[in-house]
Amino acid sequence: MASSVGHLSEDGNGTGKKLTDDGSQTLHVHKIGVPPQQSLFQEFTAAVKETLFSDNPFSRFKDQPRSRKLLLGVESVFPIVRWGRGYDLKKLRGDILAGLTIASLCIPQDIAYAKLANLAPQYGLYTSFVPPMIYAVMGSSRDIAIGPVAVVSLLIGTMLQKEIDPTNKAEYLRLAFTSTFFAGITQATLGFFRLGFLIDFLSHAAIVGFMGGAAITIALQQLKGFFGIKKFTKNTDIISVMRSVFDSAHHGWNWQTILIGALFLGFLLFAKYIGKKNRRLFWIPAIAPLLSVILSTFFVYVTRADKQGVQIVRNIDKGINPSSLEKIYFNGPNVLKGFKVGVVAGLIALAEAIAIGRTFAGMKDYQIDGNKEMVALGAMNVVGSMTSCYVATGSFSRSAVNYMAGCQTAVSNLVMSAVVFLTLEFMTPLFKYTPNAILSAIIISAVVSLIDYDAAILIWKVDKLDFVACLGAFLGVIFASVEIGLLIAVSISFAKILLQVTRPRTAILGNIPATTVYRNILQYPEASQIPGVLIVRVDSAIYFSNSNYVKERILRWLTDEEEKLKAVPLSRIQFLIIEMSPVTDIDTSGIHALEELHRSLIKREVQLVLANPGPAVINKLHASSFPQLIGEEKIFLAVADAVASCCPKAMEDA
Repeated sequence: MASSVGHLSEDGNGTGKKLTDDGSQTLHVHKIGVPPQQSLFQEFTAAVKETLFSDNPFSRFKDQPRSRKLLLGVESVFPIVRWGRGYDLKKLRGDILAGLTIASLCIPQDIAYAKLANLAPQYGLYTSFVPPMIYAVMGSSRDIAIGPVAVVSLLIGTMLQKEIDPTNKAEYLRLAFTSTFFAGITQATLGFFRLGFLIDFLSHAAIVGFMGGAAITIALQQLKGFFGIKKFTKNTDIISVMRSVFDSAHHGWNWQTILIGALFLGFLLFAKYIGKKNRRLFWIPAIAPLLSVILSTFFVYVTRADKQGVQIVRNIDKGINPSSLEKIYFNGPNVLKGFKVGVVAGLIALAEAIAIGRTFAGMKDYQIDGNKEMVALGAMNVVGSMTSCYVATGSFSRSAVNYMAGCQTAVSNLVMSAVVFLTLEFMTPLFKYTPNAILSAIIISAVVSLIDYDAAILIWKVDKLDFVACLGAFLGVIFASVEIGLLIAVSISFAKILLQVTRPRTAILGNIPATTVYRNILQYPEASQIPGVLIVRVDSAIYFSNSNYVKERILRWLTDEEEKLKAVPLSRIQFLIIEMSPVTDIDTSGIHALEELHRSLIKREVQLVLANPGPAVINKLHASSFPQLIGEEKIFLAVADAVASCCPKAMEDA
């Protein structure tokens, strides 16, 4: 290629045209660069750092004195030390208002959710007393409201009752605390070893389907309290529940209970509608559950409806959390049962809390550290298991109220905890005549928002395979069980990953007229293919799982193009250019597949050319001596360079 004096006119694709002294143009082709060779230890260290420490958590400690490092270390474990220094009365006012508001919502919900987990009502209140205090000290989210939630309560209840009969209250309670302990250990371990990325394997679509199915299952479970049914199925699938409801229609329904439940459910849903229509009236749906409890309890007490068959809460133990450390199983056969339930409940609680934290952090434009959040959530559940709590996490409904009430920091959780403390110490006797129907109505009104129709419709429009995951999780929960639905959700999510890895997309590229840009001919119909050249792009890393498919797919593209050329008097394919910019990595199986492709092309008298391999790919290709096999001159910086070398006339026309 002739050298010349003049300036280089870049076209944005790695290829330039030099103007010679006489005004003519010559193509200047850039060759691919090879990064410095790294040792095996350096490569391994870089991979581990990017996987586990991509956020570079130690950068703050660099070049700091020892005393400063100690303070930063304390702040990283207890964020309250950092933001507490700038705390003032203005923030305190916002946190007190938010804390009082979410307390009015959490107290009736806690009592209801405890029954959902087959536990006595006070355990729901316990779970909103100690865990929020631990989180306020260790958590990094300003907006999450901590406590029991409907989905995790249902999960705990359904999984534990398969391991032990809930009527055996002492053993059931011990297993609940053991499960909570292992849920916390699971969460803290994931955070400590910075394995939070594992949560991302549960796709958004699967979570939408799982939450929707769980919401319907939870609502159906409340028909027992809503209709006043005494004998009810322990199964959670829709068929068993509806059969149980209709079988008891003639002798098991109580009209007074139905009246109370229907009236207050209508009131709660209307309050939610008002709060949704006018965000400034957020306090109406927030206080509606507590107001419903007060009114319904007063009504039952005055009319003594409990003597007419209306089931009531009866006694709630007074006083703060007793120690439960001695009740946790640390040995024996029940340890494995608690571990199994705890891991599943811990992961679901973790996924929900992280999603909620990221949502509100994005709305307020601040960052939360997912790994630190896991450690904080794990610590609060470990401590909670020792103080008579079951699995706690972030509640979306309470967090939304917390946000709209103007919370400034996690102090709102401390305020909520203080109100729950006062309730446990002085007010639990007031809930004696609270009808179970109102608790069912509170749960139904709370879980309605978990059914996200808009998200499901969007998933259908965007990705049909994602919708299959969503629908599979949904149907699995309502027709089988919560565990089966979760298993289906995880299985379909993994199946999608495997499908995308083993069957990556490939595309034929063509030249955009009057440019040296090459794009997918299906996306850009005006893009024209270069005579005698087939350009294929591989949109994935090439690993053992897909290397054979990639090789065969490229050969099929070549065969198809050759068949087209036979039908018309055009020149045959002489060059196969593989655009490798999307190929982020390659392993020995991938290199072996390229070698086999090269041998197949030689038999067809077609030359293999590579364009724009990345640093990881080119390093591995050189380590395997692949460039020597096809020729160093067959590897180029860009597709335009490769075409310029293989078919100079096409570039001159461009």
